[in-house]
Amino acid sequence: MQVRNDWSREEIQALYNQPFMDLVFQAQQVHRQYFDANTIQVSTLLSIKTGKCPEDCKYCSQSAHYDSKLEAEKRIAVDKVISEAKEALASGSSRFCMGAAWRNPHERDMPYVLEMVREVKALGLETCMTLGMLNESQASRLKDAGLDYYNHNLDTSREYYSNIISTRTFDDRLNTLDFVRKAGMKVCSGGIVGLGENESDRIGLLHELATLAIHPESVPINMLVPIEGTPLADVEKLDVTDWIRTIAVARIIMPKSYIRLSAGRESLTDSDQALAFMAGANSLFSGEKLLTTPNAGEGKDRQLFSKLGLKAEKAKPTVAELTVDAMAS
Repeated sequence: MQVRNDWSREEIQALYNQPFMDLVFQAQQVHRQYFDANTIQVSTLLSIKTGKCPEDCKYCSQSAHYDSKLEAEKRIAVDKVISEAKEALASGSSRFCMGAAWRNPHERDMPYVLEMVREVKALGLETCMTLGMLNESQASRLKDAGLDYYNHNLDTSREYYSNIISTRTFDDRLNTLDFVRKAGMKVCSGGIVGLGENESDRIGLLHELATLAIHPESVPINMLVPIEGTPLADVEKLDVTDWIRTIAVARIIMPKSYIRLSAGRESLTDSDQALAFMAGANSLFSGEKLLTTPNAGEGKDRQLFSKLGLKAEKAKPTVAELTVDAMAS
């Protein structure tokens, strides 16, 4: 299948509305053209600064606008981050993602995050950060420090966006993605389903992602985890098949991207997750927590992988390891 960036909403809608099994079958066929069908990329996500975010994202426990009972925490020490990264590597993760509850990083924070990137990168892990909006200079410095991926989700469609967030615009998000691309980093960008949006909004989100000049290398498809104290605490739960439809369409229209199971995965049965993998998901977050929300733990994931005959994608060797191997040969 040819990679395209000119998908129309009508084409995406037609894919989405196929009979469910036909859609999943097509997604699996596309998936096997570009990826090992039984290999899953495993990431670990760590909150490096929690709570009191000035943004008003209606789904988020970290927003200072809502009383979610979350205990705010100052940024954690670099040594602690490195320790967590080593544990992630030992447990089978190949990518280590670090997230801070900021609208954007201040200049005083940059030495801290740049040191973190360099130290985690030296372990042989792929590095990813989500720090809010970036300017061009910050994106360039993160790239120079060795950051592989920058995560900045679009969250939902352009049309529904103002129902979810008012403190930044949809174009603000696209501008950050543009700075990340210009700096030479890979993009991690997806969205959340189950926000109370309708089907056309899920189509709109997929359309925005699939018509970027370069598809995001990683596309997280989150399911809302309702959090008490936030405006979306009582939103009606989206049917799992609608989530899997979104995953399957993402796989078909962005065939080279990693499609990640992210927030909401802890509520899935093993059978649900197997169906999501069949629909083209080939990446997930492992560990007990995703920033502040529960997640399926590493032990459960090992059991699931064993049951389904899946294996984790291996971390890339460090430069030092490559040098030793070359000398030995």
